[in-house]
Amino acid sequence: MKFLVIDDSSTMRRIVKNTLAKIGYSETIEAENGKEALDKLTAEGPVDMIVTDWNMPVMDGLTFVKNVRSGPYQQVPILMVTTMAAKEDVIQALKAGVNNYVVKPMTPETLREKVESILNKS
Repeated sequence: MKFLVIDDSSTMRRIVKNTLAKIGYSETIEAENGKEALDKLTAEGPVDMIVTDWNMPVMDGLTFVKNVRSGPYQQVPILMVTTMAAKEDVIQALKAGVNNYVVKPMTPETLREKVESILNKS
């Protein structure tokens, strides 16, 4: 399985990649923002799951999710990992099309549970 991990923080991308590798998903593509992620989806083809931050420069995660949901990769599951913790934020992200939502800081165990929950549903 191939994952696309999007976060403007290289440290956060590394945490997500390492957690995914520990649970058996070692194939990852990284991007620093939504625009770069869309470019990589086009260049490198489909992925099995996307893990994205919300707050990023150039193109934020919510705009990215809306682009994915209206394009050729609309069926790809998306997990949003963000500091945006208000109930309204969660609702807005779910309406945009994310499959699940994790608030930072999160434990590797929480990330694993959310990823497996999404993959078991699809």
